[in-house]
Amino acid sequence: MDKLDARSLVFDQDDGGAVARASLAQGGFNRYAFGMAQAVRKAFAAGADTYDRARRKLVPCFDDFYRTALELLPFKSDDRFEALDLGAGTGLLSAMIAEAFPKARLTLFDLTPEMLMIARQRLKSLGKRVRFVTADFAAAAPSKSYDAVVSALAIHHLPDSGKRHLFADIFKYLTSGGVLINADQVAGETAAIDQRSRQMWIKRARELKVSERDLNAALERMKQDLPATVGQQLAWMRESGFTEVSCAYRNLIFAVVSGTKPVNALEARSGATTR
Repeated sequence: MDKLDARSLVFDQDDGGAVARASLAQGGFNRYAFGMAQAVRKAFAAGADTYDRARRKLVPCFDDFYRTALELLPFKSDDRFEALDLGAGTGLLSAMIAEAFPKARLTLFDLTPEMLMIARQRLKSLGKRVRFVTADFAAAAPSKSYDAVVSALAIHHLPDSGKRHLFADIFKYLTSGGVLINADQVAGETAAIDQRSRQMWIKRARELKVSERDLNAALERMKQDLPATVGQQLAWMRESGFTEVSCAYRNLIFAVVSGTKPVNALEARSGATTR
């Protein structure tokens, strides 16, 4: 079982594997972040059973979006590696990784138990290759290292300060040469660009025949969103020490960004001080 920061978590066990249930740390948890996390959890718990059904239509660029995230993993198909999926939800991205890399081991981290219940069923056949952690990933950190940290449509729920600190934490927990791949919603560079991109996204989703019920549910969940621009995220990643930082894919409100932890940690520190 992955051990997490005991100051913010209480551990339980169930037949699905290791589960860490978030609890309020005494005097050390930001009340705004806690309230936001609970609002996000409530919104996603309410739609957990329909989330996957609508996702392909709500992400009109679904195939290229997820394909890019997979292709950025710097491993051969038969390599053994450890991957952490932050905000794993129903386990869609993890399932894709497990299929493409049959020897990969996966840890799924999500705030919403209802989402991870679906992930458990989806990944049931993987047995001990997969672990599940129920907690707010902004408030708890794994004690082990990972070769890859991935995330899909999750980190945009954090405020900018939270994203910035999360990238720094991810850098610490990656092995040398490890990668961060974030496939997420992003903000437009200006208010006008952002509004135009969102209008175009809604138009394309409707062209794919998304139901108004699913679209309205998505728009309701998006009231909790705090997306950052691609440029901001790339800057925070470089600030954290990542190299080879880039945006490999962008389509309206969706983008895939990535960075690598240098094999030489000294290189990362010296690079950060010269930027």
